[in-house]
Amino acid sequence: MVVGLAVLVYAFLAGLRTVTDFDLGWQMATGRWVSLHHHVPSNDVFSYTASGSPWIYPVGSGLLFYATFLLGGFALLSWLGAAACTATAGLLLRRGSTISVALALFAMPVFAGKTTPRADMFTVVLFAAFLSLLWEQHETGRAKLWLLPPLMAAWVNLHLGFIAGFALAGGYGMVECLELAWPDRRKAAWVRLSKALPWLFLTIPATLLNPWGWGIYRAILRQQEVTAAHSERISEWLPYRLNWTVIENNLSLRHPDPFLVLLFVAALAIPIALAKKQLGAALLITGTAFIAFQHVRFQVLFCEVMVVVAAGVLSSALAPLFRRAGSSRHKLIFAAVVSSFLLLLVIVRSADLVTNRTYMSATNLGSFGAGLSWWFPERAATFIERENLPPNIFNSFNEGGFFTWRLGTKYGDYIDGRNIPFGAELLERNHSLMRTPPDDPEWLKEADRYHLNAMLIPLGRYHAFDYFPYLRQFCASENWRPVYLDEVSVVFLRRTPATKDLIEKLQIDCRTAPVPQVPPKADDSMAFNQWSNAATVLHGLGRNAEALEAISRALSIFQDSGYLHARRGSLLLDAQRFSEAKQEFLLAVELQPTGEVWSLLGELYHQDGQLPDAIHAWEQASDLLRDPAPALLSLAYANLEAHQPQEALRFFDRTAREIEPQNTGSDRSLMASLAHGRAVAYSTLGDWTHAVQFQEETVRIAPDRNSDWLYLADLYERIGRVSDAQAAKGRAASLGNR
Repeated sequence: MVVGLAVLVYAFLAGLRTVTDFDLGWQMATGRWVSLHHHVPSNDVFSYTASGSPWIYPVGSGLLFYATFLLGGFALLSWLGAAACTATAGLLLRRGSTISVALALFAMPVFAGKTTPRADMFTVVLFAAFLSLLWEQHETGRAKLWLLPPLMAAWVNLHLGFIAGFALAGGYGMVECLELAWPDRRKAAWVRLSKALPWLFLTIPATLLNPWGWGIYRAILRQQEVTAAHSERISEWLPYRLNWTVIENNLSLRHPDPFLVLLFVAALAIPIALAKKQLGAALLITGTAFIAFQHVRFQVLFCEVMVVVAAGVLSSALAPLFRRAGSSRHKLIFAAVVSSFLLLLVIVRSADLVTNRTYMSATNLGSFGAGLSWWFPERAATFIERENLPPNIFNSFNEGGFFTWRLGTKYGDYIDGRNIPFGAELLERNHSLMRTPPDDPEWLKEADRYHLNAMLIPLGRYHAFDYFPYLRQFCASENWRPVYLDEVSVVFLRRTPATKDLIEKLQIDCRTAPVPQVPPKADDSMAFNQWSNAATVLHGLGRNAEALEAISRALSIFQDSGYLHARRGSLLLDAQRFSEAKQEFLLAVELQPTGEVWSLLGELYHQDGQLPDAIHAWEQASDLLRDPAPALLSLAYANLEAHQPQEALRFFDRTAREIEPQNTGSDRSLMASLAHGRAVAYSTLGDWTHAVQFQEETVRIAPDRNSDWLYLADLYERIGRVSDAQAAKGRAASLGNR
């Protein structure tokens, strides 16, 4: 009982964080729009790129969030997230055992991450309610199943995840049907199922109690159509990559990967369930584990099933053993030891939350407490309003929801998290433009197409320069002029006759603009985030001395940030201070081992001639990176240098499997390097046929590099194709030194 209450307190503390979600903004804007217009939209009303396109989405969550904001601002929304996290834990543990309490404790970071204010939080809470009721019915036959239809009626108006309720109802039916296979359980299973079926069927018409009736299912179908695009660009829709490197790096006692821990528990629970002839439980655990592997987004559903179903399987298996084991005194001592361990873990994790250690040790958008996250460009939005910048304003996908909420009463947005009205093409174009230099023709084409006048780009340290690597070039561009800059965002005006006066009045010099705008005076987590973000922006601008100073200030507040040590290592590497850079990278991978840091360490080792260490670092990186192709390519070339062509070919093959299928844009250079590397490997092995084949592919992909044509000429000469060799040399000569 005491441990259970402690875990609920921990759930509340884990859920009480600043508002971080990218989608909350457009959901609140939906609630505001409905309340102002007294009408539920079925088409896009927020953007200038997809205006009028079909869009159906439950509005109940938006109305609730908007009302909450009116009552207490972002602070009250944070408290709502804490309440949702606590409610989720409470529903899962209401009939729980010590094992379920322990599993909930380990799963809590997942629950907290998915109950941050956004529509998806209602699916987490209501899935827990459905699961708790249905499993109670399976175990006792006396659950209050009359609650299911009204819960479903609420669910369909809160989030499209209501379809998970149907999946869970089907899973319950499967569990009971499998019980019918055993004669001694058949009668009880049939009684439970017959009691449940009427209420389960009533959940179907309950879903029609929404503004679109059956039309809500069109939104489900459209959502499925864009899932492929989600899987390529949005982290929560990515598959979970499991390998030994991931396991080694994510099994610390203090903060292990919750999904990984529960996956090991599932590996224990499934065979026990099969041995006890609980086939339904085994299939439920296996099925939710499978979808969690397919999309990280669904890990929370797997964790909920583990806390209720797997804990039930393990408790029923261990209970007889516990009854037969030792004296009552020994049992009491064992229970006290287990409870003390769990309580200690709760205390340590709660302390890490309250002191912000959890948030500062990783690149986390949130911090403990209530209000709006440091990441959002609130001050830039205020600037845009104050200076009355002209529409249309280009924005990135990530801050599109906040843009819609904060500026949507006057400005339409370019894109936001509502992928259905925008489609995969605009999502891809937004991503591509963000990674395109400012004077590229593609920018001019897009600006003319949508009459763009300004840009608002987030710069906070959430992969900021992965998404927007050309900050310095934009600051120096003649087509775009910087008019606002702080440590989390930048605003550019497009140079046109209409914006000439505004540019003359507002333009700034990125080389000297103060970052942060106002240096923090305190030494708290807010100051840590300000200095950390400032370091990222200053590094991106090439103001490296200032960036190093900002890092020192941030580390004086919290020294165990792997991100900051990696950033300092990059700055030292730029300054050719290799020994110091290596020490920073090694400290970074000890504190927060990421693929990005291992890649940097691999490059440093390679520059220093430490080839075996470089190979090891790139192996680690390729196992951890979301896009491992560049690390795999470096690994393959390193093996070529180490005179291991067969091993190099293995990594070239892995690189080919990882590269996206479209052979365009930023992938062309990578694919050309891949083809050339294969040609070199086959040449080393004396396989001239394959060497020529891949070098010809190289010059087809990237025909403007003279060194590739010269290498092809050399291969032609080796196999006696003299005229082809002369033609290749002539092509190389025409390219000069390119």
